[in-house]
Amino acid sequence: MPKFNVFLLNEYANAYVLTAKKNFSEPKIYDANGDLAKRWYVYFSYRNPKTGLLEKQTPVYGGANNFKTKQERYVVLNAYRKSLKKLLEDGLSPYEDNEKAMEQISETPILQNALPEELQQIAIGEAFATAVKIKQSVLSKTSFPSFNSNIKRFEKWLFAKGFANAPVTDITKKVVIDYLNEVLDNTSPRTRNNTRIDLGSLFQTLEDNEILPENFIKKINVLKATPERNKTYTNTLQNDIYKYMEEHDQILLLFVKFISYNYLRPIEVCRLQIGDLDLVDRKLYVRAKNSPVKTKIIPEILLNDLPDLSKMNKSHYLFTPFAIGGEWDTAETDKRDYFSKRFKKVKDHFKLGKDYGLYSFRHTFITKLYSEFAKSMTPNEAKSKLMLITGHNTMDALEKYLRDIDAVLPEDYSSFLND
Repeated sequence: MPKFNVFLLNEYANAYVLTAKKNFSEPKIYDANGDLAKRWYVYFSYRNPKTGLLEKQTPVYGGANNFKTKQERYVVLNAYRKSLKKLLEDGLSPYEDNEKAMEQISETPILQNALPEELQQIAIGEAFATAVKIKQSVLSKTSFPSFNSNIKRFEKWLFAKGFANAPVTDITKKVVIDYLNEVLDNTSPRTRNNTRIDLGSLFQTLEDNEILPENFIKKINVLKATPERNKTYTNTLQNDIYKYMEEHDQILLLFVKFISYNYLRPIEVCRLQIGDLDLVDRKLYVRAKNSPVKTKIIPEILLNDLPDLSKMNKSHYLFTPFAIGGEWDTAETDKRDYFSKRFKKVKDHFKLGKDYGLYSFRHTFITKLYSEFAKSMTPNEAKSKLMLITGHNTMDALEKYLRDIDAVLPEDYSSFLND
């Protein structure tokens, strides 16, 4: 260890207990708001045994200011901060014999590993592969493909910018911002924000595993994005679409009826297996978005359209491309995309734009149900009953959903505008 570092760290030893009060403050890093032209350091206060007051101590620089990137400075100072905290917790005091402090410091391997020549220089590809493998074990099969795709695109962009053989510490906040700006130019604020979320998750994993000193993506702003949603169908259009599918695609029609009458999301319909339907007790067991399994009733209007499932394999999926009941070994997101593309043929027939989709049936029939409930119930009674059917976990969530799909509209107020 360089003598200069030892000399600086001499001034820091951990507190022994003089009173019931804590004798030192948490060591923190001063980073000059990211300004590399200024000096960075670790600072803390220690209780003076004579006055009983917490007093600022000499900052620890640790040679960090010899480095020209933020990541390198964070690595060095974060290691000193951790070591200093440990020494303080072990009972060393800056007011005691410096030789004791020097002895403790020289025996601190974490500090020695923080020296410049010992800095880890993990390549971007290796670092990303490590983090992605960790995330694959914790993300759902639905979430991981999108996450992995976003990381692969970012990695490809980095390599095109000359970072192919660079250490992961070379990725700065400015580099990520430049990438997100390109995503925004080519897509939308929503896509840019979703990309930011995935990159933030990646960098948090790198920080948690001490591959990076900090997840600076937390400091990158979120853009305002107008949420996209499908419109509801008019009664006439919905009936015409049903008639068209009855003639041309009965499998798709039944798929849509599970969305319409059981208020499932398209991906939830894709998850259904034969064994999830109990036609005797009229129960449906679905792996929903926010819980492992949810139980719903099968309404009679849907029950009458179901084929005989009693002789089918309970482990088979209810919906496959060519039949009701069968094997379909593919990702559920791909299944959802398949039925969305299949429904596009119906949309094209009716010359419907991107504002209409499979989700539109869920919005349409929830709006219908709420309107019928509201005829004989108070708004609170109607929403309470509706909540049991739609599967929303809270009343606030249901009310927001109803507002978003314009299910709740006022009565005609013309009479109030007359003079």
